[in-house]
Parts: sequence; C-alpha cells; structure tokens
Amino acid sequence: MGKDGRYTLTVRHGSAVSRQRMQTLEGAVDELRSKAEAIRSEGPLRKVSSLRDFEPGQQVHARLEISTGGLLRGRDAGVDVMGDGSLVPFSGGIRRTQLDPGGSKSAFDAVFEALAKKR
Repeated sequence: MGKDGRYTLTVRHGSAVSRQRMQTLEGAVDELRSKAEAIRSEGPLRKVSSLRDFEPGQQVHARLEISTGGLLRGRDAGVDVMGDGSLVPFSGGIRRTQLDPGGSKSAFDAVFEALAKKR
C-alpha cells in the first residue's frame, strides 16, 4: 500500500486500462459503482460470431476491480459488467470466486463485504 491511497480501483474497459487510488473503502466502492453504471449506460454489446456464437450475456464488457495492495496479503474484489448489462461480483485476484450478494444486497454490497473482512 503506497502513500497515494489504500485502495486501487482498476478499470479494464475494452483496450483501455485506468487506475485510481482512494483512501477509504467506501470511496472506492462508490467510484466502482459510478464507473460500472456509466459502462452499463452504453447499452448492450452485440452478439459475436467466431468459431461459435457469444451472446451479450456471455461477454465481459468491462472488469472493475478494487485491490488493497500487497502481493501476498492484499485482497481483490470487483465486478464484471457483462455485455447484457448484468453485474457479476467476484473476489480474488488470480483465482476468482463469484460472490453471491444474496437477498436484497447488490453486487457492490458483496464487493464491500468481501474487502471489509479481516484476514
């Protein structure tokens, strides 16, 4: 964790990659929500045909991830914005695990909870 911020939000949208550092988890999740909603507002992706057909819901439109830093002790969680506009929350860096927000919680709530847990 550098002195620039405790949390790093990385947004991978198409070929563009941006990073932003924030001091609080609440601020990082708020920015994650804002950027994800902006990407969703672009509308759905088109069906892609290659060796097989990929429907919009099978394509990742953008990946947004918050990292607490640190190679061995850091924690990562974020959301994949799918081509149909759905959000898939996940935790983990190299080995991702899909999070289940459960009940009336949002994907963003699941990300917050995953990062707020003490290791």
